[in-house]
Amino acid sequence: MAKLCLICNKKEAVPEFKPFCSKRCGDIDLGRWLNGTYVIEGEDGGALDAANDLGPDAHHIPPETNDISD
Repeated sequence: MAKLCLICNKKEAVPEFKPFCSKRCGDIDLGRWLNGTYVIEGEDGGALDAANDLGPDAHHIPPETNDISD
């Protein structure tokens, strides 16, 4: 049995846009991820943001230094 498009459920998914039937349906899915409609739940304090790597008491990330000495 052919798999239907995950967005419109009307057309068969095509290899070029799999698992979607068209670029339009793929773009709709991407937009849902970007605007927060879809989320992947996780634990608080994950290391997705650089500030989280510093621990809960970190309030400032020092700027990078570019020492160029000859």
